[in-house]
Amino acid sequence: MKEIDQIRKLSLWIFFVPFLAVNLCLFISTNHHLLENTFFSVDQIGRSYGFPFPYFDGSLSISRASRTFPQFLIFKPCMILTGILLIYYWKKNNSLINILNKTTGKKYKFTNFGVLSAIFLMIHSILLGIEIDVNIFKLLRRMVLLGFIIFEIIAQGILVYNFYKLKDDLKKLSNEFILKIKICLVSVLAIVAILSLPILTNSGNVHFKHALEWNYFLGVIFFYLLTRVFWKKFKTANL
Repeated sequence: MKEIDQIRKLSLWIFFVPFLAVNLCLFISTNHHLLENTFFSVDQIGRSYGFPFPYFDGSLSISRASRTFPQFLIFKPCMILTGILLIYYWKKNNSLINILNKTTGKKYKFTNFGVLSAIFLMIHSILLGIEIDVNIFKLLRRMVLLGFIIFEIIAQGILVYNFYKLKDDLKKLSNEFILKIKICLVSVLAIVAILSLPILTNSGNVHFKHALEWNYFLGVIFFYLLTRVFWKKFKTANL
């Protein structure tokens, strides 16, 4: 089944492209001295001193680590590429569900939410680093990021629900244990998002917000790494 093979390949790229991009930006931010006195000298805002590990100490945000020169040269293209890959990912899953349900041309809800999340991710990447001192622009940027998170979690949730309904038909194609892990992961992401909302909307708790941002980002893309191992690898001839 070519759709499964394509989904397995896409999922690996969707995990590693943003993961490597964000952590490379972090490396540049914390090792800015390596680029001192070169064309790629790191902007002061994008510099971080000491040896921070934001996944634990929340010492800086993803935005600060990636929105200035030269980090945005890595971050923006990689996030736009990730958005494009995500669109293909959700459409391929839509085709796969159609095959499994023996339907034709039906567009499932997770595809709409998934494509919207990908578009919002690309818009957020483009807007990141653009400083316009207008309140409505700042609100728009926050709404775009929030939209990406909400639509992404909804898409992931609906997709795993569809696979759960088909779990008996997928025994030879997939790993049921990984499906349970994916269900747990999406549930945790949704619960954390809801419980954190009051904290995120208030001022203060900056380090907690930053640490949450890094770990939440990791959780969201970890879903795609699980997708890689969820589907078993088969030779096309045997399918």
